[in-house]
Amino acid sequence: MITALVAIAAGLALATVAGWLLRRRSGVLVPTDTGPAPAELGLSTSGPTVVHFSAAWCGPCAAVRRVVDQVCTDLDVAHVEIDLDANPGAARALSVLSLPTTFIFDAQGHQRFRSAGVPTVAGLREALRPLLA
Repeated sequence: MITALVAIAAGLALATVAGWLLRRRSGVLVPTDTGPAPAELGLSTSGPTVVHFSAAWCGPCAAVRRVVDQVCTDLDVAHVEIDLDANPGAARALSVLSLPTTFIFDAQGHQRFRSAGVPTVAGLREALRPLLA
C-alpha cells in the first residue's frame, strides 16, 4: 500500500515537472529570421506587422487579441488576425502547429519573432521597439 502511494506521488511529481518544462516558454517571443512571408498575409510595407492566428473555439486567443490590440494601438503598428479554420494555407506556410501563435514581421516582410501561447504586453513591446526605429 505504501509502495503504491509513493509510486503515485512520484508519478504526479514527474508529471508536474514535465508540464512546467513544456509550458515555461509559452508566450515567450523567440527571435527568428526567415525569408519573406506569404503575400496573402497582407503585411504592412511601412513598418512592422503583428500577425496572430486564432480560431473561434480557441479560449486563449481572446487574451492574445487583447494584448495585440493594446500594444499595436499604443505603438501605431499594423496587425492582422488570421482565422486558422478559414485560412489553413497560411497556417501551413508558417508551420503553425498550435493556437494561439503570434508572429512579428518587419517592413520587408521577414519574420523576426514568433510566439506560441499568449505573449505579454511587455514582451511584445520589447520585440517591436527595434523594428520601429
